[in-house]
Amino acid sequence: MRPEDLLRPMPQGLYCPPGDFYIDPVRPVERALVTHGHADHARPGNAKVMATSQTLDIMALRYGEDFAGARQVAKLGEEVRIGDVTVSFHPAGHVLGSAQIAVEWQGLRIVASGDYKRRADPTCLSFEPVPCDVFITEATFALPVFRHPDTAAEIGKLLDSLRHFPERAHLVGAYALGKAQRVIKHLRDAGYDEPIYIHGALKKLCDYYQSQGIDLGVLEPATVEGGKKGDFAGAVIVGPPSAFADKWARRFPDPVASFASGWMRVRQRARQRGVELPLIISDHCDWDELTETLDELAPQEVWVTHGREEALLRWCELRQMRAKPLHLVGYEDEAE
Repeated sequence: MRPEDLLRPMPQGLYCPPGDFYIDPVRPVERALVTHGHADHARPGNAKVMATSQTLDIMALRYGEDFAGARQVAKLGEEVRIGDVTVSFHPAGHVLGSAQIAVEWQGLRIVASGDYKRRADPTCLSFEPVPCDVFITEATFALPVFRHPDTAAEIGKLLDSLRHFPERAHLVGAYALGKAQRVIKHLRDAGYDEPIYIHGALKKLCDYYQSQGIDLGVLEPATVEGGKKGDFAGAVIVGPPSAFADKWARRFPDPVASFASGWMRVRQRARQRGVELPLIISDHCDWDELTETLDELAPQEVWVTHGREEALLRWCELRQMRAKPLHLVGYEDEAE
């Protein structure tokens, strides 16, 4: 039996014929298994959706309660039969509720990892290595140039800037799901206990994280109506990167433009975005973490998807590890 008989790329997404379901489909399908709540992996309109309870909650917050015809909660580590296939969900370490999906049939196990990271993250469960015959890995930062620095040191850069420029607002661009809450939590863990101001687009998700026992401290709306620009001097303001291109960002006093992303390793990207204080904080593995994960799992075969596939394929080839690209379409890495 070939692994492709169990999982294969289709225009709708990664399809499992013996189970008749898709993993993270990019178009509406009859049955979808979803790894996490980011919009390129979790889309509305499917007849049936299976995901962790937190991912299902996040999809409802983002798309409305009727985002799917029916929902099924996947409990981490629990094996469930779908058609002729056994599936189980395991922590991916990417964002709250994120999971890898293990698919097993006739003695063959494939793990679709979705997006994942190996760094400690106080806002979600850590990645769990799952033994498998075939491992499907993302390749967002699969180039040797991408080696993410210590997260605490990056947060330290922001705290240092606050001390040096107490008259300036510090605007931190961070993706609305996962990155924003993680930056806030890291600031709290580093001892920053002042109110943090958030863009309105973050409120629902931050409230949800708080409801799941993740203490983000005092969060206030980042609005200047009824106040003065100077009210935000020395404050930390967190918002989605898209908001920094409109008039909202110009409301604050002499702002320090910051952006939390693995892409901030590339200086040209930081300059293009007008970022004064780049923070290299990623919710994806860097090069070393990707290759160490493959060494640790030692699967018979590696399938590489969405990202810098060529370098990782070459790394596998040099280690005589079978590997191939999946060429799945519809998954973004810019939102990181």
